[in-house]
Amino acid sequence: MLQQRIITALVLLAILLPALLYPDPLPFTLVVLALMAAGAWEWGRLNGFGQGTALGLGAVCVGLCGLSWAAGGLQSPMPWAWAAGGGLWVLCGAGLLRAGVAGWPQIPKALRVAGGLLALWLAWLAVVQARMLGVNFLLSVLSLVWVADIGAYFAGRAFGQRFTRNKLAPSISPGKSWEGVWGGMAGVLLLAVLWVWADQAMQPAVPSFYTRLARQGWWLLLLGAIFMAAMSVVGDLVESLVKRSVGAKDSSGLLPGHGGVLDRVDALLPTLPLAMMLSSWIYG
Repeated sequence: MLQQRIITALVLLAILLPALLYPDPLPFTLVVLALMAAGAWEWGRLNGFGQGTALGLGAVCVGLCGLSWAAGGLQSPMPWAWAAGGGLWVLCGAGLLRAGVAGWPQIPKALRVAGGLLALWLAWLAVVQARMLGVNFLLSVLSLVWVADIGAYFAGRAFGQRFTRNKLAPSISPGKSWEGVWGGMAGVLLLAVLWVWADQAMQPAVPSFYTRLARQGWWLLLLGAIFMAAMSVVGDLVESLVKRSVGAKDSSGLLPGHGGVLDRVDALLPTLPLAMMLSSWIYG
C-alpha cells in the first residue's frame, strides 16, 4: 500500500508541478479541469448513478467550466461569486454536519447533484484565477490545507482525547479529534507567520494570501488563518459524511493508494473560493 501511494504521488507531481510552474497558466487550467471532471464522475457514483450518467455529470462539469472560460470568467473579477460560494459553504456545511449522516439521504438527489457540480465548478474557477494571480499566492492557499491536515494528524495521534472527552464528529469520521483540529490550526498559524516573513525577505511580485491579510493587520491574519483551517475541516467532514451515508470508504479508486479525486480535494473545495473572497475584499 505504501509503495502504491508513493508511486501515485510521484506520478501526480510529475503532471502537476510542470503544469503549475509553466509560465502560461493554460496547462495547469487543463489539468485541473480534468481533475474536476473526474470529481464530478465520482460525485455521480456517490449519489447512486450508473456509469453512463456519472460520465455525463463529468461532461456537464467540463461544459460549465468551458462556458465560463469562453465568457471570460477566468480573467474577470468575481467577488459576487466568491461571496455567494463562500457563504453557501459556511451555511450549508454547518447544516449538513448538524443533520449528520442520517440527514443526507433526506436531501433531494437533484439538489445534491447540483450542489456538488456547483462546488467543483467554483473551485475550478478559484484555483485557476489564483494561479493567474501568481504561483506564490496559489501555493500559499494549497499549503494551508496540507499543513492543516498534517498538523491535525500528528496532534491527533499525540494528544487525541487527552484534553476533551468527545470526538470531533464520531458518527461521521470517528478518527478525528478536537485536539487534531487545534493542532491543524496551530500549524496553519505557524505557516502563515513564516510565509509573511518569507515574503518580506524575498519581496515576490505577487504577495501570498497570508501577506495580503497581514497588510490589513495581524489580527486579520490570525482570524483568517483560523477560519480557513476550520473550513478545510468542514470540507473534509462533508465528504466523509457523504461517503459514510452510502457505505463507501473512498470516493473512487482513480488514485491507487489515495482513493479518489474528491478524497484529495475535499478540503480545497471550500477554502479556494473563500481565499479568493477574502482576497477580493481586501484588494477590491
